[in-house]
Amino acid sequence: MSGEDGSEKALRLDKWLWYARFFKTRANASRAISGGRFRLDGEVMSKPHRAAQPGQVLTFMQGERVRVIKITALGTRRGPAIEAAELYEDMSPETPSRRKDGETEQQFELREKGAGRPTKRARRETSRLKSGLV
Repeated sequence: MSGEDGSEKALRLDKWLWYARFFKTRANASRAISGGRFRLDGEVMSKPHRAAQPGQVLTFMQGERVRVIKITALGTRRGPAIEAAELYEDMSPETPSRRKDGETEQQFELREKGAGRPTKRARRETSRLKSGLV
């Protein structure tokens, strides 16, 4: 698989996904691919041993988000996030608002992730703002 100069021409897809830090473990990457929800250049695949090559486009779901990734490099190790980001080009579509009626969420309802539950006072203020009793 390795050339004379040490560069590789192909790499297992599960290994590449792990190198690029899309999955925390290689086993998780293999399981996700085996689930059959990955497309490589538009072709549905379910084999984690498929070869990833620069120039290929990979489409998959990550959480609630559709990821469209163009492989730009293969990498040689699972390095820091900055190094991993150089392995791909993110072509994912922008995530639309969750509301169907086109209305954006109220600013007072937005909370930092990991900020914990609101206090009783904050819940009362939110209720007042929602009911229009300000």
